[in-house]
Amino acid sequence: MALLQPLLPSTEISEPDVALDSRNRSRASLILRRVFSTKRAWIGSTVLGFIILWAFIGPYLYQWNYLDQDGLAFSVPPSASHWFGTNDIGQDVYAQTLIGLQKSLIIGLIVGPLAALIAGFVGATAGYLGGMWDRVIVWFIDLLLVLPSLYLLVLLSPLFKSLSWLALVVFLALFGWMVLARVIRGQTMSLREREYVKAARFMGVSGFAIIRRHILPNVASLLIIDATLGIGAAILAETTLSFFGFGVQPPDVSLGTLLALGSGSAITRPWLFVFPAAILVITVLASSLLGDALRDAIDPTSGATNE
Repeated sequence: MALLQPLLPSTEISEPDVALDSRNRSRASLILRRVFSTKRAWIGSTVLGFIILWAFIGPYLYQWNYLDQDGLAFSVPPSASHWFGTNDIGQDVYAQTLIGLQKSLIIGLIVGPLAALIAGFVGATAGYLGGMWDRVIVWFIDLLLVLPSLYLLVLLSPLFKSLSWLALVVFLALFGWMVLARVIRGQTMSLREREYVKAARFMGVSGFAIIRRHILPNVASLLIIDATLGIGAAILAETTLSFFGFGVQPPDVSLGTLLALGSGSAITRPWLFVFPAAILVITVLASSLLGDALRDAIDPTSGATNE
């Protein structure tokens, strides 16, 4: 029997991997407990979840399409037929607000995590490789930081008009990752000296695999915080660009385009401006509350976890 023992497949997992996996799971559960022990997390996640469901399900539960025109209701205030009123050409403001919120949420939900992902890989690569690669990457990050991103997006706005709104998503993500990348780089420079990283490097594991398996999981909390806060920031950036005519282009609708169309009538026909503005404020506030709760949960010196 002893002779057959070496022939049996080994199912053992190395102790460092088990310890690392157990440590990551316990830290994640601790963070979740701390997050949802705060009122801000519950309020932010509940409101944001409701807004997302409302934006994507609401249009199917309403009688008017955002492109429909009611020839008997031009610029009418909110009523039983048109919950948020209508605009100059009889289009339902409630239906348009839902579609605009949907587009802004899609942009925010893509840009926030995408920018955090770029920051994670770039920052971790710079911090792990060090030397010349680190200097080149840091120089590039600093260059992007000093460039006026909003002005560059305005200059690139003709591309948004000729291409899909997805071009706006790509450019917003490309100009929103630099600050976090520097933070991740500093964390990685500390993590690369840990024993399990040195052991993996000694065993011949590639640098990319070490970054993916050992570095990024240990900075995942920072990436999650930035991605959550980045949703609100991306929605505000898109709204600002669309408000000035440099973002989402007709016939697409976003909260920014609705605010631009309703700003001239904010006094005479306030429903054209007030409803999209209020929904924008609530959405960004909910995202910020959830992001702040995550940040306080991960920061051990924070005293806000018992709110």
